[in-house]
Amino acid sequence: MQLSKRLAAELFGTFWLVLGGCGSAVLAANFAGPVHGLGIGFVGVSFAFGLTVLTMAYAIGHVSGCHLNPAVSVGLTVAGRFPARDLVPYIVAQVIGAVLGAFVLSLIASGKPGFDLVASGFASNGYGDRSPGQFSMMSAFICEVVMTAFFLFVILGSTDKRAPAGFAPIAIGLCLTLIHLISIPVTNTSVNPARSTGPALFVGGAAVDQLWLFWVAPILGAVIAGIVYPLVAESRANAKTNAALAD
Repeated sequence: MQLSKRLAAELFGTFWLVLGGCGSAVLAANFAGPVHGLGIGFVGVSFAFGLTVLTMAYAIGHVSGCHLNPAVSVGLTVAGRFPARDLVPYIVAQVIGAVLGAFVLSLIASGKPGFDLVASGFASNGYGDRSPGQFSMMSAFICEVVMTAFFLFVILGSTDKRAPAGFAPIAIGLCLTLIHLISIPVTNTSVNPARSTGPALFVGGAAVDQLWLFWVAPILGAVIAGIVYPLVAESRANAKTNAALAD
């Protein structure tokens, strides 16, 4: 598949992740409509993020691999599953998609009377006084490293050529749902630098100041998984086969 088409798929896919996942948090999590308790809560938001990845994995997985996440692209590169020459273009496309998704979400959300984008937090990530549960920077860093490492471990395992064919999107989507169920109270859940960047640019201020953590920690976690998974699960012959498939 041509690189331009793969990049377009990553852009559209990351757009959908931000619009669907962050959109559920901004528009529906605490919605108070005519029916009391209509909001989906953080459990609903967790499933929304998982569903965005699951649906896009089936839609564009055969086109671009459906990374939708700079940390995923880095982890797959470290594991020998993705060519390093395509890493930077993929990350650029993912960040552009995330920013466009946040932009469209801001247009939708601003149609509600009294909506304050900055005051709402706009589904941005944070630690300290910006953490939903007031968790410290160290807690946030550890959480993001560990959650991303396990996310990549599941991705690498479920897409291994020895794994049952056709089920990887389900495993990956449910894994992301579980990660959100665990870590929304800690950081509002990133495990994805692009997803963090889109909303943060619209909120500004402290959201941008803290953005570094949501690049460094997920990428570190992805690198760890990219090193550990081949050591644990791949024979030398299998690693060469997966690398050949990636090229």
